[in-house]
Amino acid sequence: MLKRLAITIAAFTALTAAGHAQESYALKFQSSDNSGTAAFEVQNAWADHLREMSDGRIDVEMLPAGSIVEYNETLDAVGAGILGGQITDSSYFTGKDPAFALIGNPVGAYSSPEELRAFFDRGGGSELYNEILEPYGVHFVGAAAQTAEAIPSKVPIDSVEDLKGVKMRAPEGMVQSAFAAAGASPVNLPQSEVFTALDKGVISAADATTLATNDSMGLHDVAKNPIWPGFHSLPLNEVSINKRTWDGMSEADRKTFTDSVTWYADELAKRIKARDQEVADKLAQREDVTVHSWSEEEKKKFRQIAQDQWAEYAGRSESAQKVYDKLTAFLKSEGKL
Repeated sequence: MLKRLAITIAAFTALTAAGHAQESYALKFQSSDNSGTAAFEVQNAWADHLREMSDGRIDVEMLPAGSIVEYNETLDAVGAGILGGQITDSSYFTGKDPAFALIGNPVGAYSSPEELRAFFDRGGGSELYNEILEPYGVHFVGAAAQTAEAIPSKVPIDSVEDLKGVKMRAPEGMVQSAFAAAGASPVNLPQSEVFTALDKGVISAADATTLATNDSMGLHDVAKNPIWPGFHSLPLNEVSINKRTWDGMSEADRKTFTDSVTWYADELAKRIKARDQEVADKLAQREDVTVHSWSEEEKKKFRQIAQDQWAEYAGRSESAQKVYDKLTAFLKSEGKL
């Protein structure tokens, strides 16, 4: 009787496990990127890739910014199950906890997507971020990033010293305060007014977006001394999912999902970098444009200045302090501070 009972239990367990492993998921993910952007194209390619990897069982529908909720409301929507997940700039949630500012876009910390991902992959960033996200009912799957933002400039800027007195566009918050601490004179302008402000000499430089996007906006026709590669702003592009959904997945499905996010991060960095390089090669052929690339020494100087701003945010919450401690320890171990 015991033998038959054991066989019955084993058979039931196997059937349950098999059924669990074959469970299907139809998930709506909202992006912070608009439809038609290069990033959103890669996100749709990721959804296709994940569908293929899972034999169609994990079906993600990518939605552009604002489709269901506002760009800064996706965290609550994912936690509540209104959305299945999100691909977004984590710093949009700074109003909930300053920790999101530090983990989402610590100004000056990274110069490449690879540097950012290193913090999350081997610097303890992923574990810490999940500790922060757990109360919101959200699970962080993995980190991605586009290239660092370039700086279109009308004047040559090759060092921290050259920033002194330069009137430049920079958004409010950590970016603006970091440039002010470096000696620049930042002003707050919407992205839509950057071209006109540069053209009319209202500003001499701008914290804008990637080199390729700046070029598509015509900024290099009026600001002919761009700084590239960028060094100041490289936001985390997080992929996260409703925690209940994640907890209900089999180990095999979790691995498939995680592997697909690694593919997305690689593909995003590759495609955006290729577009930037294409524009950089084009600009190199123009006699009226000079691309300025900062040395590692100057990047480190700016990072040291920005660290004071990180410390200011760290003092605002317990979670922010944890991010500051973890991030600065990692950057020091990498020789970045």
